[in-house]
Amino acid sequence: MTDNELSTTEMEQINQQIDALPPLRTLVDELDIKARKSLGQNFLFDMNLTRRIARSAQPLTGTTIEIGPGPGGLTRAILLEGANDLITIEKDWRASALLQSLMMAAGKRMTLVEDDALKCAIWQMGTTPRRVIANLPYNIATTLLIKWLEHASDFTSLTLMFQREVALRITARPGDSEYGRLSILANWKAETEILFDVPASAFVPQPKIISSVIKVIPLAKPRFDCNQSYLENVTRHAFRQRRKMLSNSLKHIGGQELLAEAGINPKARPQELEVAEFCALARCLEARDRQKRP
Repeated sequence: MTDNELSTTEMEQINQQIDALPPLRTLVDELDIKARKSLGQNFLFDMNLTRRIARSAQPLTGTTIEIGPGPGGLTRAILLEGANDLITIEKDWRASALLQSLMMAAGKRMTLVEDDALKCAIWQMGTTPRRVIANLPYNIATTLLIKWLEHASDFTSLTLMFQREVALRITARPGDSEYGRLSILANWKAETEILFDVPASAFVPQPKIISSVIKVIPLAKPRFDCNQSYLENVTRHAFRQRRKMLSNSLKHIGGQELLAEAGINPKARPQELEVAEFCALARCLEARDRQKRP
């Protein structure tokens, strides 16, 4: 056991203190705090659900990072499921009041970082193994995922909640109607899986959509060699008009010639291509740009 680790008895004592805290709804009502639409907030109060999410990310060794803890429903669950080093990142200044009693109970097991997750290099926080568990604000969820994928190898796992349609796009395979740019970027660097759905009724306020919890397991290295910025560029053009042949959708970045260099049928449509073929296009595009440089 290292200096920072707690004994089983200490962990049990802390968990008893967390269990003894006032119910989340009571805490939120007492502080008169409402979820803010501008921050993409939807609170989760069901501890059975939040503990199910936390259990999906076990074992919670090393550092666990949570984005947007809000009133702390998922935060409590992560601690109760055994996280020894939890870093929470919250942009909303009201979080310190909401989480004060939980931080006192958790002691050195929990740290609150008051910052914007979009500006945080979370892949450098804490120690490895490093994982993320989060009910992400839907307005920045895909932006965060793409940013984290640039540093995929720094994470052991990402257990994240998205709106159902985004979760389907992340986990889609070639030929699926949801297959697109996000599917390719995610499955180029990781294994992805939808774990379970969460009904709208689980949230306060209640959104108009179903949510899904997904698990992203980063690979030791990308499946195929290519530069992520070029892969993003190729997929952005390819899926802008997903029903068109690639010779048309890629015409602004080389079209027929680029496809010929990559050995891809110009009459193919983007949803038909494997991740490997998009990576080949990205490599060819990068090679072309290098040839143009003086």
